[in-house]
Amino acid sequence: MPTNKIPPFNPLDKTNLGESVAKAVLQQPVGPLPPIEPFSGAGVYAIYYEGDFSLYRELSERNRDGKYQWPIYVGKAVPAGARKGGYGLGADPGQALFKRLAEHATSIEHAKNLILNDFRCRFLVVDDIWIPLAESLLIEMFSPLWNRKIDGFGNHDPGRGRYNQQRSQWDTIHPGRPWADNLQALSSEEHMVREAAVEYLARTKVKITIKEDYREGK
Repeated sequence: MPTNKIPPFNPLDKTNLGESVAKAVLQQPVGPLPPIEPFSGAGVYAIYYEGDFSLYRELSERNRDGKYQWPIYVGKAVPAGARKGGYGLGADPGQALFKRLAEHATSIEHAKNLILNDFRCRFLVVDDIWIPLAESLLIEMFSPLWNRKIDGFGNHDPGRGRYNQQRSQWDTIHPGRPWADNLQALSSEEHMVREAAVEYLARTKVKITIKEDYREGK
């Protein structure tokens, strides 16, 4: 009769190491978006919403009163070498992480129906090699709405020669970024995007609740 093989725990397995980085991100204090003081480094971050925009009610309820249990967006900022197709290992990251958070703050400020003070963030400066893995694990852990369902928050101006592209779902729901007005209207109607987001949040809320209950030993 064959014997079941149980793989031994390997603390140096890349997934286990990535999870340790993801947990370290979640242990960081939550502060304003963008952070008040500029800083050097690349890394990973989570953005939380706690305002009154009706579509995001489920998220706000999880993040108010200092709980911050469900990020609306998770992202990374890597050194310039990594963005150009290399690994960026050992490259000077400059203020990559701070600048990325500042870019997100500007996007939110431009949106006509969002208030920057309703957003908070936590972040962690991380060695280059662990940044993509930690980001992926956090996205898998929380299924953030702006990562998985309403796309486009992290987009940049594509440039004048590419304004024939469609406007993103994010820019359709949150109009205001000057360059997004030059893009073509989204083929899906706004109410369809909103309905899909509501369904997604209701479905994902169950997964988040189960994970929170597990962490708290319920």
